[in-house]
Formats: sequence, structure tokens, C-alpha cells
Amino acid sequence: MHKDQAKGAAKDIKGSAKEGLGKAMGDDRMASEGAAERVEGKVQKGVGSLKDAARDVLKH
Repeated sequence: MHKDQAKGAAKDIKGSAKEGLGKAMGDDRMASEGAAERVEGKVQKGVGSLKDAARDVLKH
């Protein structure tokens, strides 16, 4: 697992919690910040996966 995958997963989880809390509290700003953080985390996980795939291809 690449470090970007781990960091992305953490951002995804944190964003999900923030989004849920924002919705529960009726705080639209917090909910949208959480949603944005979730997307950022998913993108970062994808980048980590691409790096792993590229590394595997270069090894063979």
C-alpha cells in the first residue's frame, strides 16, 4: 500500500464523519466541506493506486 492510499483513506473517513455531523447539525457549510474532503481522499487513494501499478509495471 502506498502512503498516498493510506492518507487518502484517512481523509475519506474524516470527510465522511464531518459531512455526517454537518448534516445532523444542519450546518450546510460543514457538510459540504466534509463532502469535498471525501472526494479529495478518494482522488488521493486513486493516485496511490496508480503509483503502485506504475511501480509494479516498472519492476517487470
